[in-house]
Amino acid sequence: MTTPARVVVVPKDPAPLEVQEVRLPDPGPNQVVVKQFASGVCHSQLHQIGRPREHPLILGHESTGVVIAAGGAVTHVEEGDIVLVTWVPRDAARADGLPEPSVLDVVGGTARAPNVFTWADHTIADQQYVVKAHPGIARDVTAIIGCAIMTGAGAVLNTANVQPGESVAVFGVGGVGLSAVVGARMRGAEPIIAVDLDDEKLEFARRFGATHGVNAAEVDPVEAIHEITGRPDQTAITRLPVTGVDYAFDCIGLKRTMEQLVPSCRPGHFGACQGGTAVLVGIPSEHVELNAMQIVSQEKQFRGSIGGSCAPDRDFPMFLDWHASGDLDLDALVTERYPIDDINEATEALRAGQIAGRAILEFED
Repeated sequence: MTTPARVVVVPKDPAPLEVQEVRLPDPGPNQVVVKQFASGVCHSQLHQIGRPREHPLILGHESTGVVIAAGGAVTHVEEGDIVLVTWVPRDAARADGLPEPSVLDVVGGTARAPNVFTWADHTIADQQYVVKAHPGIARDVTAIIGCAIMTGAGAVLNTANVQPGESVAVFGVGGVGLSAVVGARMRGAEPIIAVDLDDEKLEFARRFGATHGVNAAEVDPVEAIHEITGRPDQTAITRLPVTGVDYAFDCIGLKRTMEQLVPSCRPGHFGACQGGTAVLVGIPSEHVELNAMQIVSQEKQFRGSIGGSCAPDRDFPMFLDWHASGDLDLDALVTERYPIDDINEATEALRAGQIAGRAILEFED
């Protein structure tokens, strides 16, 4: 039978977000219905809210919950299982392709999601987006594994494959950036340089493993990174000492930060030593101009990372183990909690830069 749910709806025309009471359909063969405990509030959803649209939206893409119904073809979870919901498919290469995006009849028309929706006390999703977890996990703060942790830490572990002793700079230390800092610490990176515009955020980043903080509102972050780093035993093609990081991660996606990434990386030298790698993690909202000559002559790289290049079934258990062991302090990383009825306050606080780590929505039992 159908399931009653309270769901955040982004109206078709610009207006405050609405919490509507709807009924979720019975699950299809490959779908599950999840009663949710908590959902993350991601900065990328501000971009979705701000864009023109032809229909209402249902958003949210990271959560923790319990399966209350499953379709007949669902194989890896069953009713009663604790699960993490994410927007990255468990098997992106399956023969029948990716599932269709979620749709839901709401006041104002048919609302659509990019793939899943978790700003709701109950959701329905294809099994591709649902990862089984141990029943003893924390049921609130683990909600942010499905995007923030996966995206930030995954970029370090999977996209860049940072190795012990390599140097890292992370631009923007919100929820995703702090996750990248944790990933760099877990890989043994040294130094780990946090770059932001707020001294409190930079100090907060040290709790997660940053060894240095650079306030880009006060100094040129590129110059500061080169001052912190150095390889006195190496010289670049310019015959100057090599400075700069092995990996620079932009967890913001602004034009300025994207254009600071490549200059922050160390140069290479005629194949004897390749240059550093700039990794774009944040969703860009502007065009960027890169110095192509610097990329060629200094053998630097600029690459993107979507969802931390993660495989949820492989990576989520590792992140949960980090939390269980104390290596990933999700309780500290989740800095704000809101009930679903305060979703407009949550998004406004995020837009105003008032969320030090990650905010979550918590749903009543």
